[in-house]
Amino acid sequence: MEYLTLARLTHIIAVIIWIGGVAMVTMVIIPAVKKMKNVEEQVDSFENIEGRFAFIAKIATLVTAISGFYMIIELQAWYRFTELRFWWFHGMVAIWLIFSVVLFILEPFVLHKLFRKYTASNPGRTFRIMHRLHWVLLILSLIVTAGAVAGSHGWLLG
Repeated sequence: MEYLTLARLTHIIAVIIWIGGVAMVTMVIIPAVKKMKNVEEQVDSFENIEGRFAFIAKIATLVTAISGFYMIIELQAWYRFTELRFWWFHGMVAIWLIFSVVLFILEPFVLHKLFRKYTASNPGRTFRIMHRLHWVLLILSLIVTAGAVAGSHGWLLG
């Protein structure tokens, strides 16, 4: 198998695992946790599940970055960042950057502490805000993914 094909397969599988996990957290896990009666159980359950997924998401985002960078180099596709019709290239990098900052910096050093602090004083509001932010990230991710699939099959702007 050619390395470029392997990079594409690896890239797509990593994105499916990563964004699919975000979809699962957003559409299933957070709503289920919000329905729990005990706040401590909500917080512990969410952190336990999210913590397990965060490890998987970190690996998936790293694999996505490595395979994406490899494909750009192999295809000599740097020029695509200079053309509006390849807008999803910027989108992919932006989504990757947002998630990477959250996963590798904000979550372990800031968000975990803030989550504990705010769920102690107002758990309902904290979960609502967190749920909305997950929806925003998921919707943006799906828009960029749709653009990447459509664009890579010839449906370009302009």
